[in-house]
Amino acid sequence: MGEGNMPEELLLFIGTLNREAPYFQGARGDGLNVFGFDEQALRFRKRAGYGQVENPTYLSVSPDGRRVYTNSEVSDWREGLVTAFAFDPATNALDYLNTQPSLGSITAHNMISRDGRRLFVANYTVGVGGPDQSVVVFDLLDNGLSPAVAHVAHQGSGPDGARQERAHAHSVTEVLQGGMVIVADLGMDQLITYRIGAGAGLEKVAVTQTAPGAGPRHLALHPNGRFVFVMNELNSTVTAHGFDAASGALTPIDSQPAVPAEARAGNHCSDIQISGDGRFVYGANRGHDSISIFAVDQASGQLSPRGFVPCGGATPRHLALTPSGRHLLVANQNADRVSVLARDSETGGLTDTGAFLQIGTPMCLKFAGV
Repeated sequence: MGEGNMPEELLLFIGTLNREAPYFQGARGDGLNVFGFDEQALRFRKRAGYGQVENPTYLSVSPDGRRVYTNSEVSDWREGLVTAFAFDPATNALDYLNTQPSLGSITAHNMISRDGRRLFVANYTVGVGGPDQSVVVFDLLDNGLSPAVAHVAHQGSGPDGARQERAHAHSVTEVLQGGMVIVADLGMDQLITYRIGAGAGLEKVAVTQTAPGAGPRHLALHPNGRFVFVMNELNSTVTAHGFDAASGALTPIDSQPAVPAEARAGNHCSDIQISGDGRFVYGANRGHDSISIFAVDQASGQLSPRGFVPCGGATPRHLALTPSGRHLLVANQNADRVSVLARDSETGGLTDTGAFLQIGTPMCLKFAGV
């Protein structure tokens, strides 16, 4: 087996900011990158890069690491782009396949369907004009992405006039059972469940209203399929919900602060991850620059706060657990640094290893195989 495919090395895909946007603090990245990460030695090795994709602020990777789908989030475009790449782990060749318009502005999140047939995309959307679609579905083809096969626009607002002046879909997450997605709309304070039809159509089956001004952003799914955890960007909380796989309905269970009370005014939550055994939830806090830790009651879904640890940098935008669960990687956007935190599987605790990757404006981290 060649050096480029060493079994001990994990494939890590990193999207970095390479074009200025008024709501980010500088663009020092170089597009899409592929690294090998040696989890034993805690070393990173550059394997490939593609600089001609603009602002790949979110991406998804097929389980085998051979397909990558990036969102291009450019502030003054009325439509973002979604680009498909092929990656060959044996040769480290990263090849462009094709690009499709996202049918909405500020393309924020995507996810490959569990059956590998589709890509779900969420557009945050700002202003008015253009297609202005909130959620879009693409078919995945051998040679890239089809044109959009389904889409839906959200309409609504929330009490925060600066951030909730209109609908802002921030993520789209397919449930573990498949066939349904939950869209977190930060602007409307809603979690909206859609059933995916045979023709990829989106049928709204349930709407859950969050606390006013919560601003739901990202979701984490418990491996038992019964609980959903939500990172709320605007009011800095983490909420737990029960999920009914038959109806798509979400039922509130618990809400916990993501940061200390004195830090809430200057904090904006970002990503949320759950350990593979479902026992611990981790949330990223921009402003407080910390990772919050919660233990999960496996019977009820209740959350027990286990404190906060420094994020190993500044402005933690995205998190990634290694497939083994032994480490949590943090994309520290404004520190130009991916930090490596060791994770205790028994206590859920996190410790900064001191290992890091210096890279300009990291925005999204994805391991192949998870």
